[in-house]
Amino acid sequence: MDARPPKLPLLVLTSLLHFLQCARGQPSYIIDTVGLKILPSSSVQSGTSVTLRCQVSVSRDNITHLTHTFQLTRDDVPIHSTTTTEDVVMYELNPARAADSGSYECRVTVKDKRKVSFSQKLDITGLQTPILHLEKTSPYESEEFTATCSAPDEKGSLIFRFHQRFHGEDSKTIKQPAPTGNSSETTLVLRRVGDSFLYCDYEINLISGPRRSNHSDEVQVIVRGLHISPVMNVLPSSNVFEGDVIEVVCKVVGSFPKVEVFLTKERKILKKGTVGLTYRFTVQEDDSGELVCKAVWNNVQKETYQTITVRELFSKPRLIMEPKDIFDGDHFKLTCSVSIYVPEKISNETMLFAIYKDNIRLNNSNTYTDEAKPNKNGNYTCKVQAGPLGYHFLKESQKLVVKAKIPVSEPMLSVVGGTLVLGKHFQLLCHSNSGTLPITYTLHGPDRVPQRRVVSQPGQQAIFNSSAIFKSSDLKNFLCHAKNSQNKPPKLGFGQQLQHSTKVIEPVSKPVLTILPSMSDISEGQKMTLVCSVERGTLPISFTWFHTETKAALSSQTSKKLEDSYSVDDVTEDNKGGYYCESTNPANETKQSLTVVIGVKLAHWKKGLIAASCILLILALILVIAFKRRLLQFKRKTTGKLSVKAASTKVERLSLTQAEVNEAANVTPGMIGKSVWSEHQSGSESDEQNSVAAAEPQYTEVPSRQADPITAPVNEGTDTAYSEVRNSQQGVPEQIDGQGAVDYAELNRDTDHQGHHSDQTAQECHVDESDNCVA
Repeated sequence: MDARPPKLPLLVLTSLLHFLQCARGQPSYIIDTVGLKILPSSSVQSGTSVTLRCQVSVSRDNITHLTHTFQLTRDDVPIHSTTTTEDVVMYELNPARAADSGSYECRVTVKDKRKVSFSQKLDITGLQTPILHLEKTSPYESEEFTATCSAPDEKGSLIFRFHQRFHGEDSKTIKQPAPTGNSSETTLVLRRVGDSFLYCDYEINLISGPRRSNHSDEVQVIVRGLHISPVMNVLPSSNVFEGDVIEVVCKVVGSFPKVEVFLTKERKILKKGTVGLTYRFTVQEDDSGELVCKAVWNNVQKETYQTITVRELFSKPRLIMEPKDIFDGDHFKLTCSVSIYVPEKISNETMLFAIYKDNIRLNNSNTYTDEAKPNKNGNYTCKVQAGPLGYHFLKESQKLVVKAKIPVSEPMLSVVGGTLVLGKHFQLLCHSNSGTLPITYTLHGPDRVPQRRVVSQPGQQAIFNSSAIFKSSDLKNFLCHAKNSQNKPPKLGFGQQLQHSTKVIEPVSKPVLTILPSMSDISEGQKMTLVCSVERGTLPISFTWFHTETKAALSSQTSKKLEDSYSVDDVTEDNKGGYYCESTNPANETKQSLTVVIGVKLAHWKKGLIAASCILLILALILVIAFKRRLLQFKRKTTGKLSVKAASTKVERLSLTQAEVNEAANVTPGMIGKSVWSEHQSGSESDEQNSVAAAEPQYTEVPSRQADPITAPVNEGTDTAYSEVRNSQQGVPEQIDGQGAVDYAELNRDTDHQGHHSDQTAQECHVDESDNCVA
């Protein structure tokens, strides 16, 4: 390849042309209008010359040779297309026919632009009258001939119809072929003899609707009768005996040429001839029926019928066996007989009998005896030969199947499925291992209506529905009869077989839930055992325990005993509430126990702890009381040792004592010679403290006053007095100590005798009910 650059002058010329094109700009054009005209008019008669004129107007700048593509359509179907530089196109319909009717448009395409005209409708009225041509105008009846109907000037797909009209009658459409264009050729067959008129017309389907033409000229047709009806004779008679010879004559009367004659029976041609025929044959039993003689000329056919009846010289032999049911070892007898024969033709002595087994002759007699064995089973027939002199018929009987039956064996009883649930419905099967079908089984049961089943097909079973039994011993009361012969007694099957071959399942009884230990002795921390037991039921048994406070089962176990247990090793407060258990076994019947409600007591160690706590509390209270008593005694002793520095007068002493009494009225004092703690103890520490505090003596210090200088001598110093007051348990002050209001007064060592005298006088004074001191 030459890789050299192009020559410089070529490059310059190309660039210059490109520059000029850019300077001048792209060519521009516009399709202004597209017009369509139908000349001479939009509605014309058929056969008129019609011109379609399509014109386009295009605006452009500097395009000199602009091409236009014109396309004419009728009902949106293109009918003409052309490309030209002219702006007008003419399309001629000459002559215009009805098929040219429709809506026309003109579409113009200029380069990449297009435009369509307004739609113009063309209506062409009138259709050409069709022309009828017949191959024959004088056909024979049923003879085929050709007829043609055409409209050569019309266009499109035309539907032609052929009509026939008799004098004084309305015309009838006799044929309508499929559309084939503007002409239709078909074959006609006229079966009615006489004069008639034939004509045709057609129809065209347009967008605007169907249009129908005028009918053609009528053509007279003369249909001639075809006299070829055959005549048939049967000699000597149509009612004969088998073995007779008959002759059938079938011919056409007249000398019509080229007529074929046929003799048929049950659509089978017995013989064929020209103009006539003769058929001779010896009739047999199956020759009875209808003979047909047919005369055929071209497609024309005439028929005549004759029925012949052939009677039997003797009936078909019949072979029977006695007895009807035979079993191995039984003797049986076969007898061949003829029920009907014509004594005028044959005699009973002239009939020859023979018995066959599987098409092998056994004897030349009408009887046969033998012993039933497997090798004697087969298909037996008998044949009889008889007939008039010189002609014999051989007739054979229908096949007789001889098959020695096998006696039914002793039936066996079994429960369907092998398992029986007491209390539920079940099915029993009665079956014999051997025996020729059909076998009739009858089931007898305890307090039950006998049931019957017939097994006639291989694979069938004698299954009986039985109501429930509640004891396994009831199985022995069932009995089954099996029978396949009317002359032999039935074989028996006993229910004792069921007890050995059937698995009997007893549903569980209602379970009982027992709590160990007893419900009143369950305490926290103990082991609790839930025992679920039933009285009866086939093992194994599944036990399930439930707690009413929870949805899920606590435990489920399968046991080979009538009871099982579930234990809670460490009972807590959460284990109280209701419990129940369920039991089931292979019978699939679930039983539920009653609900047992239990409570949970405190643990023994908790009880001991509480008791020990109480004892310790009591001991603590006792120690506190004892300590306070000791403290009280100590205070009393200390108080007894206190000295009185001065003594008051009697009046003052009494007043002090009364004040002391009033002040201690609501205080619980100690009783003389008794301790309040020896009679009453509180169960709580606060009560004991209050009691101890109330038992303490209340002391009141009263300052001494100066003695009246007139009534008594004045003692020096201060007299301090102490009073002790005790209340009873009811809060009432008890009797004051026997020493009077003043328990004790200790005088100073320097007190004189007068002071002692005054003290003694005070001791002898007591307080009366008016709070006065009485000596």
